[in-house]
Amino acid sequence: MDVSFTLFQHVCFRLYGIPRVRRSDDLIIDRHHLAYLNWIEKLNCVYCGYGNQLIEYVREIAARTEQYWCPIKHARRTLDPHRRTLQFFEYGDAQAYRQKLHTLRDEWQTTDKRIE
Repeated sequence: MDVSFTLFQHVCFRLYGIPRVRRSDDLIIDRHHLAYLNWIEKLNCVYCGYGNQLIEYVREIAARTEQYWCPIKHARRTLDPHRRTLQFFEYGDAQAYRQKLHTLRDEWQTTDKRIE
């Protein structure tokens, strides 16, 4: 998953001008340095940290892809929508979609504090 999403964004995001997600912003493995953890706990921290942070990284890549290609809210509310969904168009609002799609495709700064 890590490799495939990284390759996807390096190819597709460059083609469409979508800002890339910096892997180092999400994948931070550091809890194994804590002296009070034994080696099994450290190993578990590496595994859990990598797994959960990989999901954050992949979610942000998918969210930016969705913002570019299909920024439309779902008809039914999802349990845990990503933060970019807040500025997506309402389900069924064809007029807003057609009129504002190009603007939303350029609004990366307002939706992500991580973009330089």
